[in-house]
Amino acid sequence: MDFALSEEQSAIFDMARDFGQDRIAPHARTWEAAGTIPKDLWPEVGELGFGGLYVSEASGGAGLSRLDATLVFEALSMACPSVAAFLSIHNMCAKMIDSFGSDDLKARVLADAVSMKTVLSYCLTEPGSGSDAAALKTRAEKTNAGYVLNGTKAFISGGSYSDAYVCMVRTGGDGPKGVSALYVEDGAAGLSFGGLEDKMGWRAQPTAQVQFDDCQVAAENLIGIEGDGFKYAMAGLDGGRLNISACSLGAAQTALTQTLQYMSERKAFGQSIDQFQALQFRLADMEIELQAARTFLRQAAWKLDQGAPDATKFCAMAKKFVTEAGSKVVDQCLQLHGGYGYLADYGIEKLVRDLRVHQILEGTNEIMRVIVARHLLANR
Repeated sequence: MDFALSEEQSAIFDMARDFGQDRIAPHARTWEAAGTIPKDLWPEVGELGFGGLYVSEASGGAGLSRLDATLVFEALSMACPSVAAFLSIHNMCAKMIDSFGSDDLKARVLADAVSMKTVLSYCLTEPGSGSDAAALKTRAEKTNAGYVLNGTKAFISGGSYSDAYVCMVRTGGDGPKGVSALYVEDGAAGLSFGGLEDKMGWRAQPTAQVQFDDCQVAAENLIGIEGDGFKYAMAGLDGGRLNISACSLGAAQTALTQTLQYMSERKAFGQSIDQFQALQFRLADMEIELQAARTFLRQAAWKLDQGAPDATKFCAMAKKFVTEAGSKVVDQCLQLHGGYGYLADYGIEKLVRDLRVHQILEGTNEIMRVIVARHLLANR
């Protein structure tokens, strides 16, 4: 069993890390304060092939494996997990269109999505349906011209910012089989947005409700088959859980690296604080947790790439384990910085805030436990 990255995988990681350190890290706090990511960043990301990481090469994408993609998100999150996570959402949407969209839809939208001339957002969650996503109520009534949408999506990263929205809507009866997926372009008649949410973390990402009031969408913007939208949405979540785990991993690794440097410089009682055995134990524990998390994440990604029957269970387990490990590590890093960790200048408190939401989105960690338990019970 070979745990080493290939030469190509190492090159992918290095390219993403270098880009993040050069183009994202120096601006992360400024973008957080502004509450937005400059739109001109995304075509640069697209030039690297990161706008369609696992979009097929036939559709103009990079055609990478899910394991390869986790390397990109781990590396970029070393610069800013908020920016890296937003890119994950865009990639989830692009992959859905590539996998399930008609030839016409792919021809119309994928090239600009892959180049990131078009930035995509994913619209599933509603004010009354979070973990119970199949209870969504946004309705799309079919007309001669296409669909008329009415309803509201909540907590949408890129709401009022993105160029198009991949939306799960109800075209049929209750339950998952009544859900379809539609591609809604910014500027569509009847599309509007709520005010920007004031969030604990991920503050660089504009987040808002997406509202449909007799919103007109062409029939050609249906993604795949009516009634299969919920299946498409769930198909993207395994990979999304890996990506958000990778974002936790990369950010926590940055926190630990910075903490090691800080502790070598900070002196107390006549010596640098990294010479105190009690604090060395804390460093060792964090290193062990991160290495375990990295191995677990890559195993889950490998299973998803291989189409293993237990891939969904492993993606859920990895998401629960890695996101909680990441949050624990950045919290410990803040503690080891003492009062300085609480100051924005050191960047650690931002990571604490940014990583907290990773235990909630892409399915809460409570739901991850439900998924794991169901697999265990089904196979007893």
